Amino acid sequence: MKMYRACMIAMLAFVATGCATILNDNSQKVNITSSNGKPIEGTINGVPFKGPGIVEVSRSNQDKIIVTTTPGCAGSTVLAKSVDSKFFVNILSGGPYGSTTDYVSEKMWKYQDSVVIACQ
Repeated sequence: MKMYRACMIAMLAFVATGCATILNDNSQKVNITSSNGKPIEGTINGVPFKGPGIVEVSRSNQDKIIVTTTPGCAGSTVLAKSVDSKFFVNILSGGPYGSTTDYVSEKMWKYQDSVVIACQ
């Protein structure tokens, strides 16, 4: 009987947590390059970056705006958010509790792995 109780508690704890919340960090790494292969500089939602390189962006329920200050490059590029596939697995396994946790923590969102900034 104790083993049954322990298994039930473990299952309830698992169901009440979100898969994306457990498996995803608060931030995501995005590779930013220019179309001409030259160095670029700018900001992502006000946070400075230099590229080409890997930039860490915080996950949130909003698109990120990449503002480029390098002459000859696009002034702004949208880094669109999308739902991470882990969230859909969680709907099936964790139900409303787990998916709500993923939504509230904003870890259910992801961005594309790499972005090419249009430059002349």
